[in-house]
Amino acid sequence: MRATQDILEIWRKFNDFPMETITKGWYSQISLGDKQRSVELMKQHREQYGTSGNCFDLSIWLIDEFRKNKLNCYAIFTPHSHVAVVVINEEGNKYLCDLGDQWIEPILIDRQHEAYTEQFLDGFFPGTQIRLKVLLDHLVVTYKRPNGKHSKQRFDLTPISDNELLAAGEKTQRKLSTPLVEKRLFLENQVAHWEFDNYKSFTSYQTGREKEVQLDSIEEWANRISRMSGINEEVVLKSLQVYLEKEGKHVN
Repeated sequence: MRATQDILEIWRKFNDFPMETITKGWYSQISLGDKQRSVELMKQHREQYGTSGNCFDLSIWLIDEFRKNKLNCYAIFTPHSHVAVVVINEEGNKYLCDLGDQWIEPILIDRQHEAYTEQFLDGFFPGTQIRLKVLLDHLVVTYKRPNGKHSKQRFDLTPISDNELLAAGEKTQRKLSTPLVEKRLFLENQVAHWEFDNYKSFTSYQTGREKEVQLDSIEEWANRISRMSGINEEVVLKSLQVYLEKEGKHVN
């Protein structure tokens, strides 16, 4: 079920990239025009500030990298405005690539392939087993956490055109809800998953979730997020201020 080396070499360029909406909040204040950034601008921001982006940013960037390496690929959507990428290797096999949800590796989604299975698998999603069910026009992913809890996600396998992808990205970038940061942690014996959501943070391991000590100020949160994600602390702080003002809330 693992991807071939040509795909993995490109995928691994993004191993240190968090999925984050910090950039969305920050960039909303410095751009008067389009909110969906170009790949060139995303690269510039990453070099200057350590940012990466949300699922649309990461998918657009990943598609660009695949195509530069002569691999056919396209975006697919879920019903809830999440986007991932399908890439096709030289043998014509299709793989799901989901940087937005911080998967560890791409995974085979060809039912006819001899390696395809619908058993629960380790090593594809941090701290969680996954199971695929590929149907004619959609894919269902089942996640099984260490506590036994199950959840499902459905992807429409219809290819999304580049224009549709950019339009959907622009729409999403203009919506500010709550700041979110997710980051894979490549440890010695496993890949864990760190997350900041609604002013709580925790790390998910193979053995379960460990909550972090609650913080009291936006400055403390900016410091923690910056340390865990690699994003410039000043950028994080400015973004958190934008979100709080939008929501009319305080951290405490």
